[in-house]
Amino acid sequence: MRWDELFRDLEAQLAQAAAAELAGEVADRTRREAAEVTLGDRLRAARGQALRLTVRGAAPLAGTLREVGPDWLLVGQHDAREVLVANAAVIAVSGLPHLHTEEASQVRARLGLGSALRGIARDRAPVAVTTVDGSTVTGTFDRVGRDYVQLAEHPVGEPRRPSQVSGVRVVPFAALATVARPG
Repeated sequence: MRWDELFRDLEAQLAQAAAAELAGEVADRTRREAAEVTLGDRLRAARGQALRLTVRGAAPLAGTLREVGPDWLLVGQHDAREVLVANAAVIAVSGLPHLHTEEASQVRARLGLGSALRGIARDRAPVAVTTVDGSTVTGTFDRVGRDYVQLAEHPVGEPRRPSQVSGVRVVPFAALATVARPG
């Protein structure tokens, strides 16, 4: 009788040790997989959802995430404005789904901040540009280079006419926080 109890006890200890080892391995694999997830993956999974952003140099931003590029995101606000946000200026994001990810398409993966800014420049739409130091300037993009944007400064409500342009400002992409298009 004592031998049966001893063998049952040993079997129980081995089963418990195997379960603990499996649980540790699962936890380790989960941590490794989570380490491969980028902010872009998390953001793509949140398209169409309401988010709150803390952006360096800009006021807190709340709205619906409309689009995500490799280094930018587009937020639609309740007043119908659209705001392009440079990922480098994002300090924090609230409202993301819990660890859900979505892969980027090959085309979207190549549409960087410059591509998004060139689309705005092509539309000749007036914008309000906020830089990471908190300053804001309004006008129309004249040119988008590889790592900068050139802005003809003028009031947002006025068309870009030589008589309305008060100056030309070149802003490096690294200094951009947000680009807002009036709704």
